[in-house]
Amino acid sequence: MKMKSKFLISASLLLAGIISTQSASATDGYFSLAYGTQNKGMAGAGIAWYKNSLINGNPASLVKLGNQYQFGVNMFNPNREYTVTGNPSMMDGTFGLAPGTVESDSKVFFMPTFGANWLLNEKSSFSIALYGNGGMNTDYAPKNGVGTFGMPNADTGVDLGQMFLNLSYAYQVSEKHSFGVTAIAAYQYFEAKGISSFGMMSSDATKLSDNGHDNAYGIGFKLGYLGQLSEKLSVGASYQTMVYMSEFDDYAGLFAEQGDFNIPSTWTVGLAYQANENWVFAADFKRINYTDIASVSNRMYLPQLANGSPNPQFSPLGTDNGAGFGWEDINVYKIGAEYSGIDTWTLRAGYSHCDEPIQKSEVLFNILAPGVMCDHITLGCSKVLNEKGNTLHFAAVYAPECSVKGSNKMDPAQTIEIKMSQIELEIAYSF
Repeated sequence: MKMKSKFLISASLLLAGIISTQSASATDGYFSLAYGTQNKGMAGAGIAWYKNSLINGNPASLVKLGNQYQFGVNMFNPNREYTVTGNPSMMDGTFGLAPGTVESDSKVFFMPTFGANWLLNEKSSFSIALYGNGGMNTDYAPKNGVGTFGMPNADTGVDLGQMFLNLSYAYQVSEKHSFGVTAIAAYQYFEAKGISSFGMMSSDATKLSDNGHDNAYGIGFKLGYLGQLSEKLSVGASYQTMVYMSEFDDYAGLFAEQGDFNIPSTWTVGLAYQANENWVFAADFKRINYTDIASVSNRMYLPQLANGSPNPQFSPLGTDNGAGFGWEDINVYKIGAEYSGIDTWTLRAGYSHCDEPIQKSEVLFNILAPGVMCDHITLGCSKVLNEKGNTLHFAAVYAPECSVKGSNKMDPAQTIEIKMSQIELEIAYSF
């Protein structure tokens, strides 16, 4: 047991280092579609289904898992592009973009995950999990020697990665009810490049672009409940607080509130119905509160109105009311099914749909962060390998192309369309 604990601690530290360098997965905005391979096979549905809860699931479910350890890795392929239609008007006070389509590079990412759960006694458990968020990453090469926002020979884009360490405690208060609490330690990094042309709109142009990667750290909490309503029907709920992060000081002239980039709060409720010993059906509703975060949700207002007079709604980038990405809160709907009636196999499928966080009036800045995905279709399976219960898990995610189209706020003669599609494959091993 001591050797296994040392091994798991060492592996956790190694995974933490790997995740901190690359963090991406199929996304609800820039939150992951699901956490853990089994849960991903059901498109993230299962807040009320304890078996798939090890990696950032409902903390109240962990007391039902028993002793369990899992390693996983996923391969994520996001395809992002923007298209500008119409030539720049060249009128005073406008900022036109070069017409045409530009695809983002950086098309394949790999990210490991890890989770472990220990029963402390028959009524309580302790768990650790490592995982990440991603999807807010773009890398546009210059076109004809000019970057996206007019900088000569400039690569343009952003790179946001987030890593989380969860420490969870679960307690079964009665035969049918359990509660859980998770302490969340978070690390995130960010880089922006090729956007120096917005310097005149910034409170500090030296902290706007091309300052390399900056780091931030923070903490948050999650609460969970799992209840058995009947022999076949269970209910689950969780609430995750805002994760309060230190500021990106090197980008205090970009992000609202002087470089602040906290992580939004979320809450989830759901039901799971175990029709018989082989079939389980799950349905979840999730709310992601992007408007918690000014740097994500603030809309862009230009310094001048159409008649050339000062715009009273304008605030420079980096100030409390400075422009963000204009994202709105989103509702996410998830359904999933699990079938375990084939000897040592378990099969899964799921579908997830979320609101569009990006409004068509905000497409200009969201060239940098085209989190436009709305639909995800998933399949998954697990294969028990031996009598000890060691199991191999697999999940596949397909997100068909989604787009948002609107006018260039800084040159209304042009339209901008941002697009994305995604493919993700994940494999894990539990023992």
